[in-house]
Amino acid sequence: MSQVWTAELRTDKGKGASRRLRHADKIPAIIYGAGKDAKSIALASNLVVKALEDANIFNTILTVEGAGSKEECVIKDLQRHPATENVSHIDFQRVSKTTTITKQIPLEFSGADASPAIKMGGLMSFMQQIVEVRCKARDLPTKIIVDVSKMETGQSMRLSDLEMPKGVLLTALSHGSADYDQAVVGISKIKV
Repeated sequence: MSQVWTAELRTDKGKGASRRLRHADKIPAIIYGAGKDAKSIALASNLVVKALEDANIFNTILTVEGAGSKEECVIKDLQRHPATENVSHIDFQRVSKTTTITKQIPLEFSGADASPAIKMGGLMSFMQQIVEVRCKARDLPTKIIVDVSKMETGQSMRLSDLEMPKGVLLTALSHGSADYDQAVVGISKIKV
């Protein structure tokens, strides 16, 4: 999945310049990484607000174009105003299709209705909602589907049990210790 965002190059820097941009319904941002100089840009506020309605945007390669250049990047950090929750600044990290990146990916649990343990009244407990992965930018998933349809009462699913997309590695399992293979979801026994 890819999106194209239009930006304008920023020449003024500092708090005052950023404040003036926000009053003009623009959001200051910066693009950095890949061994190139950082580039200060400004984005239209309505574009960003609309794009952030999709939770997958944080795990999507964006093409930021404007001022005579195109940059492929991912959202690295996003700052919000503490009272209004309006986006006040965005940090983008440059990537290429071959760049290896580390990102937090949400887990989506499916098949709970078909689980025999749930049908018998078992209670599903979620220990993790997101996992950290490392992969090439072209392989970056927007979410990882966890199928719980075959889980039995008293059973839990660990990180090593997850079916990962091709080329995507869980960073917790790369440490080489079984201590990092933590539970993701479990079904408790039925209490009578």
